[in-house]
Amino acid sequence: QVQLVESGGGLVQAGGSLRLSCAASGRTSSRYTMGWFRQAPGKEREFVTGIKWTDGRTTYADSVKGRFTISRDGAKNTIYLQMNSLKPDDTAVYYCAADSRLTIVTTEQDYRYWGQGNQVTVSS
Repeated sequence: QVQLVESGGGLVQAGGSLRLSCAASGRTSSRYTMGWFRQAPGKEREFVTGIKWTDGRTTYADSVKGRFTISRDGAKNTIYLQMNSLKPDDTAVYYCAADSRLTIVTTEQDYRYWGQGNQVTVSS
């Protein structure tokens, strides 16, 4: 089993920055791939970014490329999502996810473990 505990988020004005953290515990072999998803009101959950734990390789949704950065800290078993140049369209509940797959996957169904979700609100 893997437990994911998120922190960060909150309210920020458009153009501002926020950082989310996701601390992982449990079976390390079950979190070779970790990622962030988000779900806006009335919309489906969507992939934001993912990282391969072993080599740090990353992938991003087109909507956040150049603005968001995912990173990992092996010593703390934590991944981060640095969000810059935030827009009102980025408003959503952000979820951390993990899976034992060895490649980065981008669909919700491919992730077995999920964090509790954190609200990010960007005001215009």
